Amino acid sequence: MLRSALKAILNSLPSKKVLAHCDGPCGVYDPASARVAAEAVLSMTKKLVAMAPPQGNDAGSWATYNNTFSRYVAIKEEQAQQTKKELLILWTDYFKPEHLETFPDLHDSFWKAAKLCSACKVNIDQAKAEELMQSVEKIHKMFWQSKGRSDAWITAS
Repeated sequence: MLRSALKAILNSLPSKKVLAHCDGPCGVYDPASARVAAEAVLSMTKKLVAMAPPQGNDAGSWATYNNTFSRYVAIKEEQAQQTKKELLILWTDYFKPEHLETFPDLHDSFWKAAKLCSACKVNIDQAKAEELMQSVEKIHKMFWQSKGRSDAWITAS
């Protein structure tokens, strides 16, 4: 009963219409986290491509190889998923319909980048990982242009 009385009182009070572009209007967005994750995908992919299985039947060498290979794959897949998560946050929470006027290919760019994240998870394909980096760079440039800035694209490696 108390709950319904409070609800009735709150519903009768005047309220201001509040708009936010995301669930929590923090305003803190940056494509750098997507870049870092995508860069890790590329790094792990390069390491995997460069790996050579041991010669012979030495159990210790094979155990080391299998352990290293599986760790690189796990990191690659985790970081590809993290890249996708970071991109989807930018796409769905930061960018708004009015951005389509400036970036008519915005949706296609994000969709392709998300698909590349998936391709990087299920394959060991350096070309796809490099393409993912290019897609993240394109999104980086769109993001900063939308804020009236031209922050440089700088990679860690």
